[in-house]
Amino acid sequence: MHVLITGAGGHLGRKLFDTLEGDAGYFVSGIDIRPVDHPDIHTADLSDNSSWVSLLKGVDVIVHLAGDREPAATWASAIKHNMDATHSLYHHAAAMGVSRVVLASSNWVHGDKRFTHDVLNSKTSPGPVNAYGMSKLFCERTGAYFAEHHGLSVICLRIGWTQWTHDNQPGTHMAMGRWGQEMWLSDRDFLCGMRAAIDAKDVSFAALNLMSDNPGMRWDITETQQVIGYSPQDGSPAKVTAIIAFRSALKRLFSVRIPNYFTTRFPDW
Repeated sequence: MHVLITGAGGHLGRKLFDTLEGDAGYFVSGIDIRPVDHPDIHTADLSDNSSWVSLLKGVDVIVHLAGDREPAATWASAIKHNMDATHSLYHHAAAMGVSRVVLASSNWVHGDKRFTHDVLNSKTSPGPVNAYGMSKLFCERTGAYFAEHHGLSVICLRIGWTQWTHDNQPGTHMAMGRWGQEMWLSDRDFLCGMRAAIDAKDVSFAALNLMSDNPGMRWDITETQQVIGYSPQDGSPAKVTAIIAFRSALKRLFSVRIPNYFTTRFPDW
């Protein structure tokens, strides 16, 4: 199976590239916006032109990790590098006979649910709170369109938190309090989930959570296990100290309670 990884030189892309390269069952190639010291990782900007389209010839599955990954991404960047680039990728993938795109979506699709008690799964109404989250929701819905109307299998994985630092170990150092810790995704489970999505049979479209099996989390991974056979090996409960609880309470006060109060009391203000 020929797997092409976009963003192959990035934090997650290179981990997946190196893992698949060491497996005789795959031939792996890649695209990255920056030069990478590997003969099978090609330099291209997916948002700029179509010079990279020839690299899709003979590809079976694209794992689309490229894009602006910052929650603080500007609208201009999110539109160019996430929305426009992904739409173009879907279009050319379908035209070139690629069977599946595995999209790196994000937990930020449900960014408004941080201070609720909602269970988070594919049936939970989306609520992105920034341009990054909105761009990922756009990529999911566009993927659903290409699945329905062009026969392109699209699996969107709402990837949890795989840290650059701390050897990706969970703990109180993680930002966003309980919310941040509960979306932890180990390196092993990331690779497991990606391979499951690459290999899954008979999936036209799915938008699935990809977190480790963290006790007490609100992200439901049951559907991920059922649809693509994801089998997480790791998990860690959130550790909420008094300081973390205090910071979360302040965040909720200023970002939810006070705005809601003024909206309710002064609807025309």
